[in-house]
Amino acid sequence: MPAQQPAPVAIPILDGHNDTLLDLYNSGQPARRSFFEQSATGHIDLPRARLGGLGGGFFALFSPADAGQAPAPDAEDDDNAEADQEAKHDLAALSSRTSVVEHANALDYTLGMAALLFRLERQSQGQAKVVRTVDELADCLADGTFAMIFHIEGAEAIDAKLNVLEVLYQAGLRSLGITWSRANIFASGVPFAFPSSPDTGPGLTDTGKELVRACQELGIMIDLSHLNEQGFWDVARLSATPLVATHSCAHAISPSSRNLTDKQLDAIRASDGLVGVNYHVGFLRSDGEANADTPLATVVRHVD
Repeated sequence: MPAQQPAPVAIPILDGHNDTLLDLYNSGQPARRSFFEQSATGHIDLPRARLGGLGGGFFALFSPADAGQAPAPDAEDDDNAEADQEAKHDLAALSSRTSVVEHANALDYTLGMAALLFRLERQSQGQAKVVRTVDELADCLADGTFAMIFHIEGAEAIDAKLNVLEVLYQAGLRSLGITWSRANIFASGVPFAFPSSPDTGPGLTDTGKELVRACQELGIMIDLSHLNEQGFWDVARLSATPLVATHSCAHAISPSSRNLTDKQLDAIRASDGLVGVNYHVGFLRSDGEANADTPLATVVRHVD
C-alpha cells in the first residue's frame, strides 16, 4: 500500500507593492467601492485577497502630480476615475505625471492616505492589521489576519530635517521608496524611457544620504524601485542591511529605465536581498509594449 501523501500546505502570498490606497482615496467620498466587499474593479479588496491566498502586502502611499487637489466629493464620473488609475501604469501617461510635488501638498496627501489605512484597520474588526515588526507579520501570515505594511513611494512628504520621518515611523512607516520617477530633495528618480539605461542622472543628495542613514537607524526598509542607477549604488554603499527592490524587473530582458541591470541584481544577491517582479507588461516585455496579451512565461524569464 503506498504511503499516504501529506496534505499540501497553503503558502500565503505577500504582495511587494500595491496602489490600493491610491485607488480608494481618489475614488471620492463616499468611495465607489468598499475594501470589505468583493468588486470586479479597482485593486485589492479583502474578499478577493482571501480567495487568492493573499496574506498581505506593502500598501503604498503615493502623492501624484495633482496632490494639492482634494479628492473629488463624489464619483459620478467613473470613466475619468478609472482613467486616472490606468494612467499610473501607462508609460506615456506616466512621463507626463512626473512634475515636482511640493512638500506641503505631499504631506497633506500622505497624511490623508495614512488615515485611510488606519481606518481600514479599525473597520476590519481584527481581520486586517498594520504590521510594524517581523514577528507581527509572521503572526498574521500564520493566523490569517490580513497584513498591511505601511510604505511610502516617493519621499516628497518628508522634510529636509527629517522630522516628518520620525513621526511617520512612530505611526507605523516601515518601508520607504526615496523616489518615484521624479526628482526630489533626496535623489533623482529614474524617468520612464524605453529602451534606456537606468543610469539617467545624479545619485543621492547629501540630504538623501542623511535620509538613508536615518532609515537604517530607525529600521525603515529602503525600496530601490524607481531610483536611478547612481542612487542605487549610493544606497548600496551606505546600507548595512539587505538591498530590496519591491517591484522591478531584469533590464537584460526588458531594457526599460525602470529595470535592474545584471550588476545591480548581483549586488542585491550579494547583500542577501530581494527583488519583486513588476507585473506591468511594459516592464516585462522585450519590446516594451503595454500589450496585455503577454504570456506567463515572460514573467518566469524575469524570475529566472
